[in-house]
Amino acid sequence: MYGTNPAANGPAADYRQRITAQQAAEIAVARVPGQIIHVDMELDDHLLKYEVYVLTDQGVVYEVEIASRDGRVLSVERED
Repeated sequence: MYGTNPAANGPAADYRQRITAQQAAEIAVARVPGQIIHVDMELDDHLLKYEVYVLTDQGVVYEVEIASRDGRVLSVERED
């Protein structure tokens, strides 16, 4: 059958990326206005996520974690 992949519906399906790094960056700056300084991807507890680092106009860096599957903001933390 064309277009079907039984493995795509199993546990491995949760690792597939759904949004791009660019989309993750746009989501991050919508939450924390500033300049993107770095975007990284990490697998944490079976969740593939983006870590987007944003530098604000006040010189503060924030890490915004975004789920790659659906673009949910998982956390926003100020970096020291």
